[in-house]
Amino acid sequence: MRYWLLPLLFLLYSCSPTCHNYPVYDACEFVTDSYKIKEGKNAVLELQGIEVEDLPCDAMLEYKDEIDEDDILNIIIYHPTRRDLMESFNYINATVGGFKVTDGKVDLPDLPPIEIKGLTLDQAKEKLQNRYREEVRDVEIFITYKDRLIRKVELTGMVATATVPVDGKVRLYEVLAKAHLPPNANLFASYVVREGCPLFVDFYKLVNEGDMSQNIVMQGGDKIYIGHPEDATVMLMGEVRHPHAKIVPYGFVSLREALVSAGGIPFSGDKNFIQVIRGNMKCPKVYVLSWCHVVNLPNDSLLLMPGDTVYVSTTPIREWNLFIDQLLPSFSGLMTAYGVYDLTK
Repeated sequence: MRYWLLPLLFLLYSCSPTCHNYPVYDACEFVTDSYKIKEGKNAVLELQGIEVEDLPCDAMLEYKDEIDEDDILNIIIYHPTRRDLMESFNYINATVGGFKVTDGKVDLPDLPPIEIKGLTLDQAKEKLQNRYREEVRDVEIFITYKDRLIRKVELTGMVATATVPVDGKVRLYEVLAKAHLPPNANLFASYVVREGCPLFVDFYKLVNEGDMSQNIVMQGGDKIYIGHPEDATVMLMGEVRHPHAKIVPYGFVSLREALVSAGGIPFSGDKNFIQVIRGNMKCPKVYVLSWCHVVNLPNDSLLLMPGDTVYVSTTPIREWNLFIDQLLPSFSGLMTAYGVYDLTK
């Protein structure tokens, strides 16, 4: 009766699903792609199969901005002796919320409404200052936008500020500073949308590396999304101590760091068969590396990007032991039913 075990084992192996014949790449290809990843977000997007466009030619140019209807202005006045006048402006800014443009005009203390719609901030400052100096000498006026109906940037995601007004000079870095980004914001997963189309700006290069080539001038109607930590991850699976999704806030992480975060590879893992699966499951790019590469190559040459899956295979003896462990309970039940010797004893 014991001889029926061998045909059953053969049947179980022959019915097991076979792997697809995906192209497999070695460590050299992985290193080459790692240096592409190091170039920044746009290079990562290209590796993900996303078509990247250059920033618009006018993205870095400041533009003339004009005061519009329903804009709310923060106006401050200074005079060496007229403290009452200064306090009246401070009171309106603090309690009313600023000076609103209504019917194209702004209403200031001690003056009739003054037309400022269509003027720039500098032109409005000069007009208001000259008008006050007709009554009070040595007056200095300072004007900024407090809020705007149309010409403002909207922010969502991990931000503390929902809107930031723009004036033709405000750039992305200043908007991000006013938005109060939390330390764990996912810069790789953050983006700018203008007129319904994404602008391929690298937030990590701008914020962490000070790359001013990413510091575009913001326009009214622009939308910014600040990513959550889990918006970009790398999966660690298989024979690692702690399989998990590792957060990748900057668009890349070294393979060595990822394996350390997973607790390393136990004795049951095959250190000569570390797979990195990149791309969608229909047509992935699979790299195979060994522990020797992980230990000896520099971090920058072994980079993972969001969406990657690291899978550590089991050792052959581990695979066999698992296979036997799964089979024995079934065999024991069958053999007991037929009065055959129990292999588990």
